[in-house]
Amino acid sequence: MNQPHLPASGNHADVPEWLARLNDPQREAVLTTEGPVLMLAGAGTGKTAALTHRLAHLIRQRLAWPSEILCVTFTNRAAREMRHRVGDLIGDAVEGMPWLGTFHSICAKMLRRHAELVGLESNYTIIDTDDQLRLLKQLINDQNLDEKRWPARQLASLIDGWKNRGLSPQDLTALDNESYANGKGQAMYTAYQARLKALNACDFGDLLLHMLNVLRHHPEVLQQYQQRFKYIMVDEYQDTNAVQYLWLRLLAQSRKNLCVVGDDDQSIYSWRGAEVANILRFEKDFPGAKVIRLEQNYRSTPQILAAASGLIAANSQRLGKTLWTEVGGGEKLRVIGVWDGPEEARRVGDEITRLEREGAPLDQVAILVRAQYQTREFEDRFIQIGLNYRIVGGFRFYERAEIRDALAYLRVIAQPADDLAFERIYNQPKRALGAKTLEKMYQHARAQGIPLAAAALELADSDELPARARSTVAALMGDFWRWRQLAEEVTPSELLRRVIEESGYEAMLKADRSAESAGRADNLTELARAMEDYATMADFLEHVSLVMDNERADDGEKVTIMTMHAAKGLEFNHVFLPGWEEGVFPSQRALDEGGLASLEEERRLAYVAITRARRRCTIIHAANRRIYGQWTSSIPSRFVEDLPDDAIEVETSMTGGASLWRANWSESEDPFAHVSRDRPDRSSSRGPGWQRALATGYETKQLRVKENTRSAASFAAKPRTDITVGARVFHDKFGYGEVLGQEGNKLEIAFVTSGVKRVIDSFVTLAD
Repeated sequence: MNQPHLPASGNHADVPEWLARLNDPQREAVLTTEGPVLMLAGAGTGKTAALTHRLAHLIRQRLAWPSEILCVTFTNRAAREMRHRVGDLIGDAVEGMPWLGTFHSICAKMLRRHAELVGLESNYTIIDTDDQLRLLKQLINDQNLDEKRWPARQLASLIDGWKNRGLSPQDLTALDNESYANGKGQAMYTAYQARLKALNACDFGDLLLHMLNVLRHHPEVLQQYQQRFKYIMVDEYQDTNAVQYLWLRLLAQSRKNLCVVGDDDQSIYSWRGAEVANILRFEKDFPGAKVIRLEQNYRSTPQILAAASGLIAANSQRLGKTLWTEVGGGEKLRVIGVWDGPEEARRVGDEITRLEREGAPLDQVAILVRAQYQTREFEDRFIQIGLNYRIVGGFRFYERAEIRDALAYLRVIAQPADDLAFERIYNQPKRALGAKTLEKMYQHARAQGIPLAAAALELADSDELPARARSTVAALMGDFWRWRQLAEEVTPSELLRRVIEESGYEAMLKADRSAESAGRADNLTELARAMEDYATMADFLEHVSLVMDNERADDGEKVTIMTMHAAKGLEFNHVFLPGWEEGVFPSQRALDEGGLASLEEERRLAYVAITRARRRCTIIHAANRRIYGQWTSSIPSRFVEDLPDDAIEVETSMTGGASLWRANWSESEDPFAHVSRDRPDRSSSRGPGWQRALATGYETKQLRVKENTRSAASFAAKPRTDITVGARVFHDKFGYGEVLGQEGNKLEIAFVTSGVKRVIDSFVTLAD
């Protein structure tokens, strides 16, 4: 290994000004240009500065032309930032760096040059997720598989995981093969890859996998790139997956001038394929590698760093480092115990309001949660007190798709005339009611001046729809009738739980085995929890409307609410970390599915969360959480025990929530029994016609469909007076016919080619 070209430490006159700004370890990382280098960079230690200066140094010292350096990042944003910062150091020379970019963009560029080696043409198409799912659904249907039991999303997730591991179809193990459709995993993967090749297309996973296979099986291509790239640099190395690791190792094996930058203590993405083992075994993969630790933190106070360092020291699988700072003073990290979730939100809201009064910018305040469902109580509280906030890396709680779906069901139950809500969920989850069915509903609704729900009921009692669609629509309308009756008997939250289960929405989420599905189910659980605070469904829906109408402009300062995963790479003056209880954080699901490895990753996530704070960090845990309608006692997270005593200040706040609980609790009564659950008498509001029919469950007439139909009443729709028995009419679907009978707006017609049908008069015209 060559020695540094310039002194690695001290204030030397011959050190260029642009290198003198770096600290000693940073400068050593810049100047150690030959051989493998692991830059172990702790949180806030200036690793981007070291990386960009190293890149600039290679070009300034003419150790390589810009086109001879491969520099890989994980995101386009990181690539743009690096290009900009290197440009500030070396000027226009940065424009000659064609190999600075993300893993996917660089492999896409390589694959254009060698597409024929994997059976593609150079103008191949990269398909997106929607196209991928559509293609997989076609293949599932071709194999006569039940897509509800073996959803396309599950297969897409499996294929993506296999590609992240560098596995082609022939490389799958027996266990991999059994993971889909009882032994059809390999066959489906093979068929998918063949279909992509026929389309001259690939998905994002193929970009890396194809290039890995090209380098593996075509030595001349591998040699070409090994000779081209004199230096290879990789950012966020702890986040690499297997296929990225294998691709990099092949490229670096010849010259071994590989410099990777990362932090094993910040490896938090195993759920998307990242393997912390890649950085842990770097010295074994590249014997003689130089490890340079960046430990001087430029972000946080000594107290915050001490708390974070003490916490992460409990992990066994780590390389080890000690963060320190020249910044003096600072508050200890606060650990606050509160009585319950609502008090947690109140406490945080009060703290932030105080900070705002003291002049702290709201843009420098963040609430970092473990799971998205935790944001709901904070959003509700901030709306009440008028505190501006933004959700980063996701939607506001009530704007998430699954929440809007659930609210749409409730809106139709509460107000049958809500066409927008009905249109959203009439086929959600999928009920094989397509666009043509909706078009029929709209056509009849407009002709009669009635809502879509009313039109749906009438169509279910006619031959306008195919038999299967009639049965499905009738069952759905029967469900809505039953839910309206149920709304008079149970709490709003219990009603929601029944709707989610009986509508098939819960089953849909369970069938979707993607990582996102579990979070969506948690969000619906939290929605039901939120409804427990409201006496009636109408009260809750009114509250949601006020929340959704919250000022949406992007101007002005706002508190940031985001997940801990989304916060990586960011920093704030004031950070609040709520929900530090066992089962919430660490996540019970992570512990159940991953054991010790997942526990250590959860602890790394805690480390990341704490080190986002510059000046003040507050951890909060609640003694009670309401889960599935039941109060559950919680114990503080084991991570609280990992924090060193001399770096934290423990406080217990049991005022509001505790006094409320003690004042009302007994073994036989709800602690919130003082909240009225009386419901208004709706009988006086029931109007005539379709309104009364929908509200009372259609009690006077039976739908002529299968056994799952419900009792129904005729709408007070106005029948046409220009059509009488014996009239000759025309129907777009059934053709010409003669009217045999008439009951309200329903006609019984003998069609020439279709036989006797029961149709609605708005769908026929008088024949000439």
